[in-house]
Formats: sequence, structure tokens, C-alpha cells
Amino acid sequence: MSTVSRKRDANHLGDNGGTAAEAETKKPKPNGSITSFFGAPKARDSAAQGTTKLSFAPRPKVSFNKEKWVAGLTAEQKELLKLEIDTLDESWLAHLKDEVITPEFLNLKRFLKREIVGGAKIFPPLEEVYSWSRHTPLHTVRAVIIGQDPYHNHNQAHGLCFSVRPPMPAPPSLKNIYIALQNDYPSFTKPPNNGGYLAPWANRGVLMLNTCLTVRAHHANSHANQGWEKFTQKVIDVVAKTRTRGVVFLAWGKPAGKRVAHILRDKEKRHCVLQSVHPSPLSAHGGFFKCGHFKKTNEWLLERYGKDGIIDWALIEEKTSSSSSPPPPTAPKTNIAVATATETNLQINSTTVSTTAKAQAIVPKGGGIPSSSLLSEDEDDDADALAALAEAEYELPN
Repeated sequence: MSTVSRKRDANHLGDNGGTAAEAETKKPKPNGSITSFFGAPKARDSAAQGTTKLSFAPRPKVSFNKEKWVAGLTAEQKELLKLEIDTLDESWLAHLKDEVITPEFLNLKRFLKREIVGGAKIFPPLEEVYSWSRHTPLHTVRAVIIGQDPYHNHNQAHGLCFSVRPPMPAPPSLKNIYIALQNDYPSFTKPPNNGGYLAPWANRGVLMLNTCLTVRAHHANSHANQGWEKFTQKVIDVVAKTRTRGVVFLAWGKPAGKRVAHILRDKEKRHCVLQSVHPSPLSAHGGFFKCGHFKKTNEWLLERYGKDGIIDWALIEEKTSSSSSPPPPTAPKTNIAVATATETNLQINSTTVSTTAKAQAIVPKGGGIPSSSLLSEDEDDDADALAALAEAEYELPN
């Protein structure tokens, strides 16, 4: 990939707007009832509600008759798939309609039904499980960030990987993402009080997809290996197949890397794959901070789409005099510590680039695994989930 010499400010990569206060769906009622699972209100398409000015191609006409498709479902399928029918954006459902009626997916929905009937609280709120599809309709996708498990504490997960709902503070992995972004674009400004609402990115064409789309409250990875992995792999495959002009896949960590391995092997090289260690505090010091993925994403998109295709990574809302604009959310305070980043390998298509740097990180001085006291500084951090991440990360070749 050739290097683009033009330097661009993170807050001025285009005229695209998008604000941290953009509403993505109707504020959810507390989930946990069987009614909320099978009768989730139809969410509005928030991707068209903000002030985003990024030029996307018109929504293509798809020969998918949703009403006819629903009419052809069995009574049980209609019951189990109520959430998908009501809240999965039609641009995605047109390509996922066969996947959601597979035995594996229907078994996943039966599992979720049992969880809810048994009294388990599920995150994110059920009407937001597919919010990624409404923020980023298929025809708008230009980059994909692959996450793992939704946050499993109250008022955090809302259907976009790494993002938390205002006024929650950015969790540790997201703080590290901000550090990497500032290394690429020094003028990038973090949201007030280290907020972690990333919907503006999703509204600008960044598909923010977790590998598992639900989790039981306070139990990390509790819905792993129940069927979500197969479904979200299909989502990735749909992007790779239909977005033929090219998309950038940002795969952080070994699990995410496995999900895009087949794209790297594509002989046509239609897409760009950027790989690094995960931004978790237990692995980010292995090279995430200087991986350069945010700038490399825009360099690649500039070549493919021109200047209208690059992504504005800004998260600060521009002041406006309009009284109709929603008030910006407030967020609690949080802290950042310092450490050292070493070497990582990242792949652009099939080309491997080595990067070495020093940067800020949320890990103890000198690197290594954070102590339990450091992890406990942020109550939204989960030691068990981070430990699971660490096991996967330390298998990565240096």
C-alpha cells in the first residue's frame, strides 16, 4: 500500500458531523421479561438522524420482500425471530434471512428464551442487540472494528463494540484506543470526562461488531459458543462479499484475526486487513498504541474512495445554536496510567509491517500483567474477562 503524504487532522477529516448525544434507539425498558424479548419495539434508523454529512451511495434497492418472507415463517420461527424482524435493519436482514432460520441460530434464540424465562438479565437491552445494523446500514460500511463480548454491567453495552452509553466512562480498552488514536492524530480530543460513546463512528460507516451479541449480566463470556459466533461471522462475510469497492477490517487480538483470515487470503485483494494485539490493558503494551490503524484506515480509504471516503474519528460535539439539538451527556471522571509499548505485527492485505514505539497505557510501569489493585481502580473493568483476553493475546507471535 502506498503512503499518502497528505496529513489530516482527526477532527477535520471531512465535513461529517455526528454527535455524542445522537439517539440510536428508544430508551430501553429494563429487560428481563419474555415480553420484551419477543416484542421489542421497532427501533428508528438512527444513522439518518444526526448531522452526519458524509456522502454515502443511495440505499440500494434490494429484491427482498420482508413481508412475504415473514409470512413464510412457521409460527415458532415468527416467535423466536421477533427481535430480528423488528430491529435488524432491512439492508442486513436481506442478506441474513437464510442464516437466521438455520437450526443453529434458532437454537441460539431458544437458549436466550430460556435465559430470560429463568430470570437472567441480558445485556445489551434487547432492542439494542442489533443497533449496529441501524447505525451502519450495509451500503454505508467502509470500516469494520471487531470486538468480542458485550460489556456485562448496567448501562454500558448498547450494541456497538467498545462503546458505552453516556454518562458511563470509557472502559480500560477504550481508553487505550483513544491513546492509539491520539498517536495517529495528535489533535484528537477525547470526549469530556473520558466518555465512551462511539455512535458517531458507527454513523460514519464504521461497523462496530461484537463477536457475541449478548451476555448475561455480570458474567463475562456467558453467551459464548451458543451460536452468536457463527452469525457474526456471516455478517463479516456479507461485508466482504457485497462491499466490493473495498472495506478496512480492524482486527485487534487473535480471536478477531481468525475472523478475517480468509479475507487476507483473498487473491483479488479487495479489502484491507489491519491486525494488532487487543487494546486490553493486559496486551496493549505489546504494540497496540503505535499500530497506526486509524491513519492507515484513512490512507487506504483515500486511495479507494477519494477524500469523501475517509472517516472523521472526532467524538467531540460541535457547538450549535439550534435549540432542537439534544443536550450533550455528562460523564464521570476516570484516570490513565503510563507504560511502554513494544513490537507488534500488523498486516495490510498480505503485507506485514513491524512497528515499535513508546506510549501511554493502562498497565503497570515496565509492562506485564496489571496488579489486582490497578484493575480495581475502575469498577467497570472485569478481571476475569481481561484474563481470558490475556490468554489469547499471549499466544500471538512476536
